[in-house]
Amino acid sequence: MNDDLLPELVAAVEQQLASPQTKYVAKTFERLTKGGLADAEAKEQIALCLGQEMDASFRKRRGFDEKSYKELLSNLPMEAADEEE
Repeated sequence: MNDDLLPELVAAVEQQLASPQTKYVAKTFERLTKGGLADAEAKEQIALCLGQEMDASFRKRRGFDEKSYKELLSNLPMEAADEEE
């Protein structure tokens, strides 16, 4: 993923954290921070999942798949090597 997009994705995650429609994002954030990640790192990992799902939606020419996004979030935290891919 293009690193230039990360700030915009983090901003989208921050909106999701505040939204009652995406409580699962807040639960993931809480799980990650309680697990020892700094707030910024947790948001970045969630943002990478969001970007991955948005990319899949674009490439497959389909709508955003919330179930797939939730699955990606359930696999967090990422290992350091995973983040560099």
